[in-house]
Amino acid sequence: GPRVRFGPSPTGFLHLGGLRTALYNYIFAKKHQGTFILRVEDTDQNRVVPGAAEGIEDMLDWAGIPPDESPGRGGPAGPYVQSLRLELYRRASAALLESGAAYRCFCSPQRLELLRKEALRSQQTPRYDNRCRHLTPTEVAQKLSQGLDCVIRFRLEKGVEPFQDLVYGWSKHEVAEVEGDPVILKGDGFPTYHLANVVDDHYMGITHVLRGTEWLTSTSKHLLLYKAFGWEPPQFGHLPLLLNKDGGKLSKRQGDIFLERFAQDGFLPEALLDIVTNCGSGFTEKQMGRTLEELISQFEVGRITTHSALLDLEALPEFNRVHLTRHIENQGLRQRLVRELQGLVELVYGDQQVDPDVLEDEYVERVLLLRKGHISLLKNLVSSDYSYLWVRPSVSRQQLQTISAEVDEIGKLVIGLVTRQAADLTVEKLNKDLRSLQKQTRETKYSSMMQLLRLVLSGRQHGPSVAEMMVTLGAEEVCGRIHRALSS
Repeated sequence: GPRVRFGPSPTGFLHLGGLRTALYNYIFAKKHQGTFILRVEDTDQNRVVPGAAEGIEDMLDWAGIPPDESPGRGGPAGPYVQSLRLELYRRASAALLESGAAYRCFCSPQRLELLRKEALRSQQTPRYDNRCRHLTPTEVAQKLSQGLDCVIRFRLEKGVEPFQDLVYGWSKHEVAEVEGDPVILKGDGFPTYHLANVVDDHYMGITHVLRGTEWLTSTSKHLLLYKAFGWEPPQFGHLPLLLNKDGGKLSKRQGDIFLERFAQDGFLPEALLDIVTNCGSGFTEKQMGRTLEELISQFEVGRITTHSALLDLEALPEFNRVHLTRHIENQGLRQRLVRELQGLVELVYGDQQVDPDVLEDEYVERVLLLRKGHISLLKNLVSSDYSYLWVRPSVSRQQLQTISAEVDEIGKLVIGLVTRQAADLTVEKLNKDLRSLQKQTRETKYSSMMQLLRLVLSGRQHGPSVAEMMVTLGAEEVCGRIHRALSS
């Protein structure tokens, strides 16, 4: 089967753009019984953030798209970290020097900076002028004997072959005409992206490279490298950009596109996978609520279009609501939510009197089933509106009597009503029955009766409707709260 890779730089957290690239690679691999590889591209050592590489792998696991081979899992084509493969790049550049496809460049950083400034002054794109390309072997030997620093550059030849991109179709970029010969090995022995990705893709047996469209114009350069090595290149497919819904770049500054942030906020990974593929292309259908299995079965690389994908993050809660509903409906996933919700309740209400009954699996599960579809995040259920579910109010009889003198009568009527319908309380039926029940009181207005019941059930003046509270609390808990208030 195919072998594909995701190659992030460990310079920070995994963000939505990276997740999307990883996801397309994962889906492509699974669709065709292939292998998905995580390779850490840390050749720019100045920008490496300690722990970032592990963080990226953790987030791929969290998202449900774990790599088959990676720094953490190992595999037959390792090491999977570029800084541990320097010998490989050194040998590869030596082979290119040997064949004349590459040369040593002794230009000082000062000279390169001057070239850059001059180009910008005359409004041209800065490029290296290929000066060292013409050094004779004798001149090179002489400079080396003087101990001068050098880098290795690759000779760009004119006349590149067009290649067929899986997304963009036939493409070619005459790199030699617009840029100078690129550095492939820096003075510190570290490769540049161009050399490292070609060498690694070859030795890791990568068959398909699915990467962001920003690399499309470099692909001709990479193909020249494959040719110089005499290697068979992989197939390339470039993924259109992921942009804000207004067409701007996703902002990393606000930190609102990092996976860690979504995980902390309680979003389900499925909702993220769904939204980043929903705004993109490559799938037969566009409905909200697709699972990873559905994404895999619907995926066709030929369906990816070149249009930028516009991401509307404001829609994420709605995506999450759909996936959360699916989790609640699935018995196995529901048990995980029960544990998670119990943990949230203890976290938020732990210092208040949470009654042990309230944390029983059965009760928590019933709350989930009843609020299914009404909440977009599990943590909505521990917001103050829902505090009545977890903390039993302490309301005195005196407080209630200030609302209505008929406290006892109303209590008895409601207990009777709720007990009769215990097995099947519904909001619609309760709303009707509470109306007719009020007519059995002597002087209490409907609004006062509701105010009284709301206070008994929640200890609060506002929140969900009384009927909704009764249904969610269940008959036994409603009767218990009324009894306790009346006997206090």
